[in-house]
Amino acid sequence: MGISALTPPPAQDIVETVLEFPDNRLLIDLCGEFDRNLAQVEHQMGVHILRRGNRLAVIGDKSSREQAAAVLRSLYARLESGRGVAAGDIDGAMRMGRPTGEAEGAEQIELFSTGMELRTRKKPIEPRTEAQKAYVANLFQNELGFGIGPAGTGKTYLAVAVGVTMFISGAVEKIILSRPAVEAGERLGFLPGDMKEKVDPYMQPLYDALNDFLPSKQVEKLLQEKRIEIAPLAFMRGRTLSNAFIVLDEAQNATTMQMKMFLTRLGEGSRMVITGDRTQVDLPRGTASGLADAERILKGVKGVTFNYFTSKDVVRHPLVGRIIEAYEADEAKA
Repeated sequence: MGISALTPPPAQDIVETVLEFPDNRLLIDLCGEFDRNLAQVEHQMGVHILRRGNRLAVIGDKSSREQAAAVLRSLYARLESGRGVAAGDIDGAMRMGRPTGEAEGAEQIELFSTGMELRTRKKPIEPRTEAQKAYVANLFQNELGFGIGPAGTGKTYLAVAVGVTMFISGAVEKIILSRPAVEAGERLGFLPGDMKEKVDPYMQPLYDALNDFLPSKQVEKLLQEKRIEIAPLAFMRGRTLSNAFIVLDEAQNATTMQMKMFLTRLGEGSRMVITGDRTQVDLPRGTASGLADAERILKGVKGVTFNYFTSKDVVRHPLVGRIIEAYEADEAKA
């Protein structure tokens, strides 16, 4: 009996690939509660999956069948290594998984053995698309990296994860997270409280990312010790940031002068990441975005890398990717 409501292909077209999994306990984890993991693979890869004891039969056209089988094997290998399988991991496997062999029927894929896992105190983080994988590699290899693309593609999240990983390993002594305190098209008016209370609403996405990777009590302690700093871009003026992992988020809202100021804060032993979305500039009309200028001026400079993301790299709700594509298509008509 099938595990989902997908309509199987016509009888004359049915071809199946049978996979055997020796550890029934891991197979249960692979299938997920009420076989929802298998249902996700079925839905997104256009195949039909039948469970027969400790075997899974994957039914569909040759290409889809082989890719789905490769994804299932890679997820099982992940479970064998002691890691769990969640919906995001399945999505990542389907985005990253591709047959590596040229011979007919080659189904083994290169996925979780890429050395791209980021170790944080709360959970391991893995890139889920090829663009994310290249981005993470560049952040480890270069002093200055740019991540440019639409919302939801993991630009800031992965940058902070790399920063936490390097901090835990002792490669850097502190983490500095910053973003311009620019209102997103709204006038919020006077904000009560001291300076921290005034700027914290702008910094909240950075706090959210940190709390995903470190226990909240540890975050509080490191903030008090100033081994983690979260501050508006304006607070960076006059500083030299040494032995630190530095992230500037929402860089499209930095002016040209602010961007130059920030980039020249880079000190010995530090890494710097600039993230932004060119389509969401909230600067006053007529003010040039420092991100666009930096992209133009720094292309080709040794030690500086640029990674670009598209709607295909969105790792939030799948609808977010379709929304971005719809906006991009509408802009192309203009």
